[in-house]
Amino acid sequence: MGTKLIIDTDPGVDDAFALALAAQSEDVDLLGVTTVFGNVPLSHTTANARRLLQLFGRDDVPVAAGAARPMVYDNAKPAGFVHGEDGLSGHAGILPEAKRPLDERGAVRLLVDLLEAADEPVTIAPIGPLTNIALLLAAHPDIREKIGRIVVMGGGVTKGNSTTAAEFNIWSDPEAARRVLVDEDIPTVLVPLDITHQCSVDTGWLGKLAASGPLGAALEALTPTYVEHYTPILGMPGMVMHDAVAVAEAIRPGILDVESYPVDVECGFGPARGATLVDRRRLRSTDPQAVPGRTIDVALTTDVDAFREFVLGRITGGR
Repeated sequence: MGTKLIIDTDPGVDDAFALALAAQSEDVDLLGVTTVFGNVPLSHTTANARRLLQLFGRDDVPVAAGAARPMVYDNAKPAGFVHGEDGLSGHAGILPEAKRPLDERGAVRLLVDLLEAADEPVTIAPIGPLTNIALLLAAHPDIREKIGRIVVMGGGVTKGNSTTAAEFNIWSDPEAARRVLVDEDIPTVLVPLDITHQCSVDTGWLGKLAASGPLGAALEALTPTYVEHYTPILGMPGMVMHDAVAVAEAIRPGILDVESYPVDVECGFGPARGATLVDRRRLRSTDPQAVPGRTIDVALTTDVDAFREFVLGRITGGR
C-alpha cells in the first residue's frame, strides 16, 4: 500500500476533514489514530475521532487516548467558541456510534507498537498540540529510526491566532512543541497558519462536498459554528481547513511548496509564549549560537485551486 500514516489529533472540525482525507485515500495505509486535548477536552476529542472513523467506514483503525493536558504548565484553553462545545459545531450526535472499542494501550504505547511493527518508515501527522509526540520521543528515543517524517500543523510565520504571536496548537503546549520541532533530528515539515489560510474554502466548495453523497453531507453538517467563526476573518462565508492541509502534505509529499529555515519556539511567559520563530533573514550571523533552533521545512505556498480540488476529490472519491 502507499504512505504509512499515523494521525495525532484533537477533533475539531478541521481535524474531521483531515481524518476524512486520510481515511478515504486509497494510497494511504492509516495505521492508527491517537488523540490529545486541544480544541475540546480529551473525552470529546477521543469520542469524535472514533465516531468519525466509524462514519468513514474505518473501524479497522485503532484509536487510543493520549494526553489530557500539557506536559509542564496546564494553562491551555479549549476552543469551543470556534468548533462548538462538542468540537463539531454541536452536531457530533449525528455521527454513528463507534463499534471498535477504544484501544486500552493509550496513545504512546500504541504509537510505539505501530512503529515497531512497521516494515518501512512511517509518517506521523500531529494536527493538535504536540504533547503525545513529545512524550513518545522522550520516553522511547530509539523509535526515531522508524519515523520517516513528521508533518506538523502548527505555528505561524507572520501571525498567530490564539494570541498575536502564537498559533493554537503550539501555544497549547510550547514545551512539547519545542521538543518536537527544535530538539529532535527527525525530518519535519511545519504547516503554519500562513499556508492554511491560503487554502481556505468557501460555502460553494462546501456545497459541492455536501452534494457528493452521505459522507460529504455529514461532514458539511459539522461546519456551521466553524464557518460562523471564520466568515468575518476571511471576509467571505467559508472556513479554513488547517489540519487537512498538513495531512494532504503527509499523504502527497510536495503538494505544498516548502523552504528550509531555522525554527525555534518561545517557551517564556511573556506575550510571545508559544510563538514559532522562523528565521527568514537573508543574511544570518556566521556564529551558530546566534541562529535559533534547527532547520526544518516550512510550507509557505501551494497551487491553491489544485489543492482544493485534490482534497475534494479525495474525500468524495478516494482517488
